[in-house]
Amino acid sequence: MSKNLVIVESPAKAKTIQGFLGNDFIVESSFGHVVDLPKKGMGIEIDNDFQPNYEVTPDKKEVVKKLKSLSDKAKVVWLASDEDREGEAIAWHLYNELGLDKKETKRIVFNEITKKAIQHAIENPRSIDINLVNAQQARRVLDRLVGFEMSPVLWRKIKPGLSAGRVQSVSVRLIVEREKEIQDFQPVATFCFVATFRTEENKTLPASLTQEFDSFDQAKEFIESCVGASYSVKDLQKKPAKRSPSAPFTTSTLQQEASRKLGFSVSRTMRVAQQLYESGYITYMRTDSVNLSEDALSAIKKTIQTLFGEKYAYKRKYTNKNTSAQEAHEAIRPTNFENQTIQADASMKKLYDLIWKRTVASQMANADLERTIIDIENSKNQQIFQAKGEIIVFDGFLKVYQESLDDEDIEDDKSILPKVSKGEKLDVSIIQGQEKFTRAPARYTEASLVKKLEELGIGRPSTYAPTISTIQNRGYVEVGEIEGKNRNYRVIQLENDTITTEVKTEVYGADRRKLIPTDIGIVVNDFLVDYFSKVLDYDFTAHVEESFDKIAEGKQQWTKMIEQFYQKFHTQVEDVKENADRATGERELGIDPVSGKKVYARIGRFGPMIQIGEAEDEEKPKFASLLKTQSIHQVTLEEALKLFELPKKLGNYKGYDLEVNIGRFGPYVKFDSKYVSIPKEEDPMDITFERAAELVEEKLQADAPIAQYEGQDVTKGVGRFGPFIKWQEWFINVPKKYDFDHLSQADIEELIEAKKQKESERVVREWVEEEIRIEKARWGRFNLIHGKIKVELSKDTPVAELTLDEVKKLLGSDKTKTKTAAKKTKTTTQKSIKKK
Repeated sequence: MSKNLVIVESPAKAKTIQGFLGNDFIVESSFGHVVDLPKKGMGIEIDNDFQPNYEVTPDKKEVVKKLKSLSDKAKVVWLASDEDREGEAIAWHLYNELGLDKKETKRIVFNEITKKAIQHAIENPRSIDINLVNAQQARRVLDRLVGFEMSPVLWRKIKPGLSAGRVQSVSVRLIVEREKEIQDFQPVATFCFVATFRTEENKTLPASLTQEFDSFDQAKEFIESCVGASYSVKDLQKKPAKRSPSAPFTTSTLQQEASRKLGFSVSRTMRVAQQLYESGYITYMRTDSVNLSEDALSAIKKTIQTLFGEKYAYKRKYTNKNTSAQEAHEAIRPTNFENQTIQADASMKKLYDLIWKRTVASQMANADLERTIIDIENSKNQQIFQAKGEIIVFDGFLKVYQESLDDEDIEDDKSILPKVSKGEKLDVSIIQGQEKFTRAPARYTEASLVKKLEELGIGRPSTYAPTISTIQNRGYVEVGEIEGKNRNYRVIQLENDTITTEVKTEVYGADRRKLIPTDIGIVVNDFLVDYFSKVLDYDFTAHVEESFDKIAEGKQQWTKMIEQFYQKFHTQVEDVKENADRATGERELGIDPVSGKKVYARIGRFGPMIQIGEAEDEEKPKFASLLKTQSIHQVTLEEALKLFELPKKLGNYKGYDLEVNIGRFGPYVKFDSKYVSIPKEEDPMDITFERAAELVEEKLQADAPIAQYEGQDVTKGVGRFGPFIKWQEWFINVPKKYDFDHLSQADIEELIEAKKQKESERVVREWVEEEIRIEKARWGRFNLIHGKIKVELSKDTPVAELTLDEVKKLLGSDKTKTKTAAKKTKTTTQKSIKKK
């Protein structure tokens, strides 16, 4: 047995580090946190200084058992979890749960997974930093208190199953408030003029008028004054300018730039960055520092000199705008700058390329520019047309990288202008004035939301991705698309001294892949803002983050900080429970012409709905669920009343009724026992008999057998994981090497036989009479299966030695065939899987 046991969080990290250490070391993974607050109950002793009651999570019991066995045999245990607060807490929990001896336990941290960094860490161990642990505990306990106490209030006052969270609720508030700004926005029209001139050398020179006009009459008056005017260059300015590179990546800026340049979601960026870090390609990816080590600066300088030459190198040290940033850490950077690219999957290569370029560019010379401004006057009025351009004299860092921008309306002054001289006469080809409207504030993207949270001091590098994922998973926000609307705008034009006017149409307000609040998100936000304004206050949330930082620095006691918050918070929760009105987001739409009763759009127990009549009426109100494309805040009376036409029978087709309705998965056509989905771009209210029959036929053809094998039909389809064939109960993926549209009988037999072979190799043990089996699972683990019950076993489980009694015990009952036991075990297993 090895003298040294090194424990890290992930198997990939363990594998990489094992390669750097000799035979005296064994590297194992804890698979993240091994303990957490219990799933049931608050798990916090409020009357005992808010002490958390941690327990080993069900999916980590085998992991802890194995680590305990290995640690008992090792001479020294090295806790090598990440260097942030979460990593410190993992090390502390492992120390306690494994019962480690302080003298035989060493804490090591490293910013990159390279041989040099690992060896340096081994040579410079430290003890567990309890201040960092307490900062993590404070966050976990505070968030549990907020969620555990506020969520039941939402269940009672709005709808069962809702949840609230300290940072997630503030994030939703930002998105909701932005949406309300957009809905309330009133565009203002102005007229902007652009002219095209010809120089003496017959070159084209576009220029914009420096003044905008508030009305069509003013615009018309100006353009009329230009008839017969002559034009000349009044002034010509050429000014040198410089552009400097951006700082190396922090977690926040990496998420933003990967979104803009690569189209990655925040969670995808962090997942890929984690893979790059664990593979040893980049430094630790959760950081708010822009620092680079001296070793890194030297390596970057050498790389720049080799690739581009001495004049491109320029050493820089950046400072954080964020005062709470941990300057001792490094920015995200490559571990080896000689690797301009890496051998990895496409996502890893793209993100690595971005990080390499950004880091190298940060240590390159400024770009030297020449900016040109040309003022053009005319003989008939005092107005000035202006042309702007830019020439790159020395590209500097632009040779490698240029940061993307969120603002799509930044003035384009980078065009190269033709050569002109002061006083030169110009001929005008055309002057065009166009009515333009001010634009509403932009909806948040995932990247711009991260930027806003960072600006407000809300959250930290480790919280951005999970926060954004949570608010989407909870149904408060969705990444969606908004269809634009048509509007007219006026154009007035002067060409050959003739004025013409025209009305054109444009689409405005369209948006794609933006964060949009759902109905339930808006109602929950409004309720929380009304009754828990302090918790959702931006400054308060930022202040809480500052308190966590002080705890991490040992300047504040974490339990005192929690106590100060909880006393007022708990009193407020109790008051809201008793006195707050139920929140439904109710909006009156008008009167139902049939019944004469009021029509409302509101949130009901099962989601957004329309209600006709009052609860107090003698006749019960009528209800209809909204379509997924509809909102209680925007649906019209006409659209609402249409929903009560469902279910709608269209007629008889092939002996069966065709019926249109809306179910939990959206609108559908029912035919016999089949439910045929209606495409999301089609309105179920407008589906005709002919269109319904067409959809049914498409479904029947898609479900029709394409072949037979061993007397059983073979069908095909396309699912979330791509094309497949179905035989018996098996869904068999069809690889790209097959022509899916023209599968031959030989292809089908080959696919099914390969599946049968794979399934036979999957079963490790089987008890046929009891209908119990053990199958291979991912990552070397095993699945214990009985009917629909599945229990996951760790890869270290001695499956070959398990007895039937032991297996039944693992399944949760000796009577595995009883429905009660099966149901109980299934529920437990599902909870375990969700927790994991």
